[in-house]
Amino acid sequence: MGELIPAKTSGRRSSATALTGIAGAGRSPGIAGSGTVGSGSDTAGAGAAGRGSDKLRCQEPRLGILHCDMNAYYASVEQVLNPAFKGLPLAVCGSVEDRHGIVLAKSQEAKIQGVKTGETIWQAQSKCPQLHIVPPHYEAYVHYSKRARAIYAEVSNQVEPFGLDECWLDVRGSRQLFGSPEDIAELLRQRIKRELGLTISVGVSINKVFAKLGSDMKKPDAVTVLRSEDIPERVWNLPVEDLLGVGPATKRKLNLWGISTIGQLARAPAELLQRRLGINGYRLWRWANGWDDGRVRVLGERGPVRSIGHSLTLRHDLVSKESLWPVFLALAQNVGLRLRSGGFRAGGVQISLRDQNFFEEEFQTPLPYPSHSSVYLARCAYKLFTRMSEMPVPLRAVGIRAIQLIPLEQPLQLNFFSDARELERLEKIEDCIYNLRGRFGEKSVSWAVLQRDLDFAEQTPDEIHPPGLPVFGPD
Repeated sequence: MGELIPAKTSGRRSSATALTGIAGAGRSPGIAGSGTVGSGSDTAGAGAAGRGSDKLRCQEPRLGILHCDMNAYYASVEQVLNPAFKGLPLAVCGSVEDRHGIVLAKSQEAKIQGVKTGETIWQAQSKCPQLHIVPPHYEAYVHYSKRARAIYAEVSNQVEPFGLDECWLDVRGSRQLFGSPEDIAELLRQRIKRELGLTISVGVSINKVFAKLGSDMKKPDAVTVLRSEDIPERVWNLPVEDLLGVGPATKRKLNLWGISTIGQLARAPAELLQRRLGINGYRLWRWANGWDDGRVRVLGERGPVRSIGHSLTLRHDLVSKESLWPVFLALAQNVGLRLRSGGFRAGGVQISLRDQNFFEEEFQTPLPYPSHSSVYLARCAYKLFTRMSEMPVPLRAVGIRAIQLIPLEQPLQLNFFSDARELERLEKIEDCIYNLRGRFGEKSVSWAVLQRDLDFAEQTPDEIHPPGLPVFGPD
């Protein structure tokens, strides 16, 4: 078993000391398209890129990347389904019985009253007593999402979804048919409003990162254009968390190091960012400088699979280590089946744990031997859990993820410290189980420990989840 590796760690105080003043390093950030993006290939080391940042040069890219974001999507669809809700404060909320009793989406009227996505229903109602609560209708959200993508596909075949309500488009090849990128954005905005009864905000820019930033600048029902010459004045003064890829944990670390705006991130030394944040730090530095040459995928194109995971919320908290084993096994069965279907073995396993206070922690470890056996994955996950120094119980949600995926056809090196024959026996047993289930049904055969009711909450359909990482940089 490998070393216990925290997948998410908070920044140490020594990091703040080491990076004091990096935001004011004095370098002029480079803008893609204004004659100042990085030299060398996308895979070049951050050290070379950092040292040569004053000499970065590139030809102006053509404006033409769009990011279309449907405003207050779930709530807006509910208002289309039931016009009586139009103009009223509305919130789409999960089931309280399934412990999903939070605000999933809110209408513009509810937003004005201070209702926020992610807060509990009682918190939302305390801010807005006249708030109308409706359950989610996922089949309708999928339906309207497909209709919107069909409209996008009429102006370009390069339409890359990012969740149900967002899409990137590359319309640089559509100018002769539909006009300038701004004209195309306005055309799409009007068509979505007229044909679907929904509103979208569209960002038009030189790359995917800035196009998404543009769609967030003016909402609802608007088009925002960000040209390369607009970046210093309109982008670099924005909070660093507005940049794609900067979540709460990364924001805290950057703020500790004196980086609070996108411009300060762009001026920071790339070498130090990569040293502190890994490859993600270098990537964020490039994006802040406008250097994102990632293509927009063709509609229907699937990206590379980097991991396969499954998570569940339980109706009642888990209060003992022993009660976690059948949960891990149930989760691992889903992951193991998808590994088989995708033609992969897992080289590592990651677990996620969320306690009753909504504090979430993740841990990962390499596997002694790559496998797609659900029992083997569950055993390694459980062993990883029991080795934790602090056990955050009671637990309300648990997840397991297969990482470091290896193609099934790739030869494997035998390991003196693991029983390859036992693992092969497990995989053959599970092959029989999955074959029987395929012929006689999901519940025809299972492990005895899973025959009892594990009290799982109702799960969100797979189509609702984002379809994977978008393409950024050459692939």
